[in-house]
Amino acid sequence: MSNEIYFAHNYRDLCEQHGTAAGFQFEFSCSRCYDTWRSAFEPYRGGRLAGWLGKGVGAASGLLGRVAGEISTAADGLAGSGWGSSRDAAFQRAITAAQGHFNRCARCAGYVCGRCWHPAQGICFTCAPDTSGEMLAAQQRGLNDMVTQRAYDQGQRQGQEFDVATPRQLVCPHCRTETQGGRFCMGCGQQLAQQIPCAGCRTPLPEGAAFCPGCGQRR
Repeated sequence: MSNEIYFAHNYRDLCEQHGTAAGFQFEFSCSRCYDTWRSAFEPYRGGRLAGWLGKGVGAASGLLGRVAGEISTAADGLAGSGWGSSRDAAFQRAITAAQGHFNRCARCAGYVCGRCWHPAQGICFTCAPDTSGEMLAAQQRGLNDMVTQRAYDQGQRQGQEFDVATPRQLVCPHCRTETQGGRFCMGCGQQLAQQIPCAGCRTPLPEGAAFCPGCGQRR
């Protein structure tokens, strides 16, 4: 038997050692899309027998006393004695079956499912993306980039007419509603105080000021 270990990372051990449901099963996953495939369940007879013995001992523990404990210990030993070798053999069988559902990429060495495999190239779609899919994605990126640029240009044209000198109050001081720079609050209708710029130097004039604090011009 080969000592090479396949699927070293992309598998999950679902085996149960003890109980009437004891058995071997492994779940393998595609390293690209993460879809999974499970091997067929193989019952572990030693663990099942131990589970049945344990149930019988539990039911009769009041009558058997110390003997029940010894039987229970023996059952656990029965379940554990052949567990390691049986699991390893079941794992090898599961790997052999999984190799029919996965392909190993010659470039990245990842195991991928049939949907992520490029049979003509012998490598996965991560290493050799599908040409048609890449074309459509590039077209969509181009469309999005053009729309973004046109929207940016439109915003620049609108910005030329925007009054950048007039202060905006973004939150209403009365009800704390976001105002988005409007003259009146959308939450309570309160007129929002906006400082008037000085006619001479455009410095914002504080409310009630008679003279400009920037140039001294009378309001």
